[in-house]
Amino acid sequence: MKKMALSFVKCITFFVGWAVAASLLPLPPTEDPAIWRLWAELIPLLSVIAFTLLFWLIEKRSISLNLVKSPAKGFLTGAAAGACWLAAPVLILYAAHSIRFEGVNTVENFPVWVLAALLNVIMQELLVRGYLYQLLKQRHNLAAAVIVTTALFTLMHGGAFEAGPLPVLNVLTMSLLMTVVLEYTGSIIAPTVMHFIWNGVGALVLGGVSLADDYPHLLNMAVSGSPLLSGGTYRIEGSLIVLITNAALIGSFLLLCRRRRRVRQDLQNKG
Repeated sequence: MKKMALSFVKCITFFVGWAVAASLLPLPPTEDPAIWRLWAELIPLLSVIAFTLLFWLIEKRSISLNLVKSPAKGFLTGAAAGACWLAAPVLILYAAHSIRFEGVNTVENFPVWVLAALLNVIMQELLVRGYLYQLLKQRHNLAAAVIVTTALFTLMHGGAFEAGPLPVLNVLTMSLLMTVVLEYTGSIIAPTVMHFIWNGVGALVLGGVSLADDYPHLLNMAVSGSPLLSGGTYRIEGSLIVLITNAALIGSFLLLCRRRRRVRQDLQNKG
């Protein structure tokens, strides 16, 4: 119990310290909204990097962060899974006439907006599935790491609670999906790539995913029919199809993890 309490204090200190540092550091003055957003995403990222390094050193580098393990496997797995994750619900909803695209917008400095979205994703994954996740998993157990970080990730997306239970379930299962992908690849790279495809393509290109209000989108996604399928005003993030897709991918990666574990056990038994 004492050990768990100590870890809980470390987690709270880490998260609160990051939040305070990210909010206190000033943003450079600029009139360009893309540059402003880039700085607004960079400062929280630098803060979480600093706190991760600090707490890792405090732990005398005994916590394995698994940040860049198997980078090629992580990138390829994340890219393939991320493409399927976004394409499946979009294509199904489009074929069902639940979503359609009406016009193309002109977005200035689009690469800067994309970079800002990437920094935001790296920050979220490092914050939730970096030091905090590995501390709880390695010092306690996998269940504690999954429960705490999933709750944290869901609470960070507070707008989902205003949207209703289905968007909340989509956020919660998204976090579980990122976690099982992390466990399968052993690296934070894969969930980061998946998360970026969801945000970068789903929001900045398709206009079907919600980011900060000032983020633009190239296409205008319109919805029709049952809000249960289309997501209504929350578009694909409020769709039942996304929940089903999340569950299917979670199940698939759990099977891959089980198969890999069985192969390792067979090799050990033969050895």
